Amino acid sequence: MDFHGIDLNLLAAFDALVEERNVTRAAVRMGVSQPAMSAALSRLRTLFEDPLFLRSAEGLLPTPRARDLAGPVSDALRRLEAALVKKPEFEPAQVAMDFTLGLSDYPAFVLLPALLNALEKKAPGISLSVRSFSSRDSAVDLLDAGLIDAAVGVPPTQAESRILTRPILHDDFVTIVRRDHPDARRGMSLKTFLSLPHVLASPEGDRHGLVDEALAQLGKRRKLALSLPQMFAVPAVVAQTRMTATVMKRVALHSPARRMLVLFPPPVALPQVQFDLIWHRRSETNPAQAWLRALIESLAKSL
Repeated sequence: MDFHGIDLNLLAAFDALVEERNVTRAAVRMGVSQPAMSAALSRLRTLFEDPLFLRSAEGLLPTPRARDLAGPVSDALRRLEAALVKKPEFEPAQVAMDFTLGLSDYPAFVLLPALLNALEKKAPGISLSVRSFSSRDSAVDLLDAGLIDAAVGVPPTQAESRILTRPILHDDFVTIVRRDHPDARRGMSLKTFLSLPHVLASPEGDRHGLVDEALAQLGKRRKLALSLPQMFAVPAVVAQTRMTATVMKRVALHSPARRMLVLFPPPVALPQVQFDLIWHRRSETNPAQAWLRALIESLAKSL
């Protein structure tokens, strides 16, 4: 391949196809006709001697070669844009604009109040809309569709070059029972843990979670009395019953029922839970979105 003969517009077309996964949408993004984008794809396939994209029910699926190229090509185009196109400095206190965030339940309860408080002080003209999601990969779908500007949730199951992530929040598990529970004074041994009925919070509706996996390694099983999708409802349920639950620590601490609960370390080893800030590569150099991401990250560090 003759590097000096590569048309920069072809690389921009490739970048649009990677992000849009659709020839028509990529054409709109580039400001060209659909036939022109199809012709660009044909030239790209010849240039790289690879199909690059395969048609499917979900749209264009990049080949391994296209996935390898996606990150470097996008980075090169963004750096070239930053060098050649001078953008005005973003002044958050002076703008009036809207952002849409994708938030799972946990960051909505733990992070969102602090974010809104900071926006009132630093950028009163900025408003937020929030879209919820439960499946960890739903954030990627929302970003691909351009329906959200960024998301905070557990990391996607598969790394994608067009999707950028950064860990911003971590939490540990605790086991909770109501304060006047007969077993609250004795501590939470494995024997006590297994003798109690359990509540499981599962956004996906599963009846098997990390606790069950840890118990299975010990050849043990717990008694599951309730499975529900709303994790922040769990402390209130435990406070009114003889049930126990193992939840993230901030879920218990942010509950109105906190004073009615006792928190114990779980009697089985459980990993920390990580929440990532997730955004699309196409917004990487957008000054307003970069400012919002930096604000979210700084607030998460203070929690």
